[in-house]
Amino acid sequence: MSNQPTPNVVWQKPLVSREDRENQNSHRSVALWLTGLPCAGKSTLAFALESQLHQLGCRSYVLDGDNVRHGLCADLGFSDEARSENIRRVGEITKLMVDAGLITLTAFISPFRADRERVRNMFKPGEFIEVYCACAIEVCEARDVKGLYKRARAGEVKQFTGVPSLYEAPLEPEVVVDTARTSLQESVDQVCAYLHNQGLLPQA
Repeated sequence: MSNQPTPNVVWQKPLVSREDRENQNSHRSVALWLTGLPCAGKSTLAFALESQLHQLGCRSYVLDGDNVRHGLCADLGFSDEARSENIRRVGEITKLMVDAGLITLTAFISPFRADRERVRNMFKPGEFIEVYCACAIEVCEARDVKGLYKRARAGEVKQFTGVPSLYEAPLEPEVVVDTARTSLQESVDQVCAYLHNQGLLPQA
């Protein structure tokens, strides 16, 4: 699928800038890109983070992998090409939502480094924060209430990430959360501490 813009289409410059929205919100807008194996805790952490940010008065929104495939990416399968297109679309939506002044959290396996780097390159330095939900595959399998790992090992589910499809862990993520060893609240606090240290959240 082509990433090139349609000919004769011109980007329209709004009268209200991203900076205007950030000033109104009293916080910066960034992309928090959560990645990890299936059942590593990405969605759980993303929604818990959103709740914490909401309590802090921040405007935020979660783009969840399963939810997006109900609509925007319902036409895509799970081949390598389809996975890359899924992440490309999500990257574009994330960019728009960050421009709208939102702290945008994404919870996607996004298994390929090249796809994640492509999204990172859509943003200025410091605007894309990769959060690696690190979790041993054995722990992920033990958490799998859907039984997808078991079905994948039995050959019933094809192209399942981790069994046998490849997952490329981040090499230099901004935040590594050990979701196998830290509680959910500790994980939330770790990410929020990073955001505070970077001056991205309003002062308490």
